[in-house]
Amino acid sequence: MLKTPKPEEDAIHVAAPLGFDAQAIPIHEVCGDQPKVAKDLQSPEALKARFRSPPNWQPEITDENRHVIAADIIAKRQAVGKVTKAAVLIPLLLKEDGLWVLLTQRTNHLRDHAGQISFPGGRMDPEDQSTNDTALRESEEEIGLDRNRVEIIGHLPEYLTVSGYSVTPVVGLVQAQAEYVLDEFEVADVFEVPLSFLLDPANHQVRLWQSEQGGRRFYSMPYENRFIWGATAGMLRNLYHLLKV
Repeated sequence: MLKTPKPEEDAIHVAAPLGFDAQAIPIHEVCGDQPKVAKDLQSPEALKARFRSPPNWQPEITDENRHVIAADIIAKRQAVGKVTKAAVLIPLLLKEDGLWVLLTQRTNHLRDHAGQISFPGGRMDPEDQSTNDTALRESEEEIGLDRNRVEIIGHLPEYLTVSGYSVTPVVGLVQAQAEYVLDEFEVADVFEVPLSFLLDPANHQVRLWQSEQGGRRFYSMPYENRFIWGATAGMLRNLYHLLKV
């Protein structure tokens, strides 16, 4: 059942306006001139080695993260007793032709990030012992992903969202399932994208949204008929930065 927003929730919910169409925002630039990720770094063993011994690298701070920090969104959320910790699983599917990323399309009626493309995941429950537990539990609940098919190989830096969450991206190698059982309330669809496509900076677009509050840049990575953008694209950019070095 849908919840009626409370006044204190509205006060801390700073997101895109109702009806915001990210795909209609003009492309400011494409990142094709940035360094590419070597193909030999995109194998399962190379990824495990990179997470075990990461080089000196710099995560990217997106405008969304800057906005959350400047507006003190997470502190305001905590002040009204809201949970702020969350985790997502970045599922790297092991396939014969290389690694693919499993993504979900959220249903249109959700309060936060309705209709957007995301990784399976959600907020931490009190019973969760770690962000790994959260990511695996949420993946089971949302898409029926068997946790026994997931090998966690590392984590990316926390990502702050305008909906007030500090999200830990948990990276895992996944033995693909024949089918996925979707939580019909939260997940409209699941699909796969080649990891090589998402790591290619030529497929990373910067879009510039101008509003009365000023401009805000965000990343998008359109793939076929899917429009990947926002926090999901921001986390993928950090995976790119980790591997490009």
